[in-house]
Parts: sequence; structure tokens; C-alpha cells
Amino acid sequence: MKIYTKTGDGGLTSLIGGERVFKTDERVEAYGSVDELAAFAALLTDRLRADGGAETYVADLQRILSRLMTVEALLAVGKGGADKVAPLASDAVAWLEERIDAMQAEVPLIDKFTLPGGHAAVSLCHVCRTVCRRAERAALRADQAFGVDTVALAWLNRLSDYFYLLGRRLTALFGVEETLWIP
Repeated sequence: MKIYTKTGDGGLTSLIGGERVFKTDERVEAYGSVDELAAFAALLTDRLRADGGAETYVADLQRILSRLMTVEALLAVGKGGADKVAPLASDAVAWLEERIDAMQAEVPLIDKFTLPGGHAAVSLCHVCRTVCRRAERAALRADQAFGVDTVALAWLNRLSDYFYLLGRRLTALFGVEETLWIP
């Protein structure tokens, strides 16, 4: 089977269920943004594997990558496709909250924003956080127009917090200075 089909040359694509929509459709924008997030999360995962010492977070990210694919599929559902995609598990949000709470307990409390940087993995956490926020906004636009799984929306919201705390935790783990924003 060839990778190209030529069916999208006119600006249309198919959603799950067969509905044809423009590539500018809110759902396509949303699942494309989540796909971009997955690529950056995979890059972060690879970076952490190379650096070593962060196996727990590599395992977290592997789980997150799988769930990102589920969210992409949920966002790609069109007419007639609702029964073709399993919903995100209801405990997915609680799992992220547990992971966030565990990381937050290991870093000092702060009352300022942190600046990205200090280590490539920390910077990648901030890239993931910002792409996640954009994906969440796109998913919310898709929700307004077509409806989106509420667990998936909550999960994306929590996921950006996860990436923020992961960046803070990796700053401590790799022994780099956390830079606070002081205007």
C-alpha cells in the first residue's frame, strides 16, 4: 500500500467514520496539535533515556504517549465513527494528578514563574507544556463546534501541568539552577 492516496490534494481528509472534511476543520486542527505534542513528548522521552536516571519519568511518558494517541483518535471522530474509538479511561485524569502531586512534593514551593532552560530535557518539558496548551485550545474549539470527550479535555488540561512539574523535577534531578522570573 502506498503512503500517499492523493485524496487530500483538494484540501479534504477523512475522519474516523468516513466523513470528509476540510483540513482546516476544528477536529483536524485539534488532532494535528495533539500529534505534534506526541512528537515532542517522544523527543523528550528519548532525551531522558539518553541522560539516564529518569526511568520513572520515561515510563510515565510512554503511558502518556499511548493516551495521546487515544485523544487524537477521539478528536478525529466524525459522523458514524463514535462507536469505533474507545473513550479515554476515566482514571486517566486521576493518574496524572497523582503523578503531579508526587513531583510537586519533591520540589521546593515557589511563588514566581519559572523560566525555561538549564538543561535540554527541562526545555523540552516547556515545549511540551506550551504545545499541550495550544492543543487544548484547539480541542476546546472542536468541542464548541462538534463536542469532544470531556475526559480527554480534562486530561489535556492536566497534562500541561504535568509537563510543567516534570520540568521542575528534572531541574532538581539534573542539578541545574531553576531560574525564577522576577520582573
